[in-house]
Amino acid sequence: MPLQARLTIIGRVQGVGYRDWAIATGRRLGLTGWVRNRRDGAVEALVVGDDTAVGTMIEACRHGPSLARVDSVDVEPTDLDVLPEGFTRLPTV
Repeated sequence: MPLQARLTIIGRVQGVGYRDWAIATGRRLGLTGWVRNRRDGAVEALVVGDDTAVGTMIEACRHGPSLARVDSVDVEPTDLDVLPEGFTRLPTV
């Protein structure tokens, strides 16, 4: 069973290319999942894959793209019955 984690990234993470960066990074690591902006200014992501790749993604999210300023990344384990396909962008919530 692949590792699943929901990330909430807080800081200056909207309007700096964070979602595009996260999609490219997730795909490069062979992960599936999604990323979206939240109305509260955070970015939320679901990442699914092997332990090493998910850990690498979490660590990468602590830095983000060059224009971002990440203050914190909250990591919450999840246990979805239906896993996502690909790594995509979802609408803002």
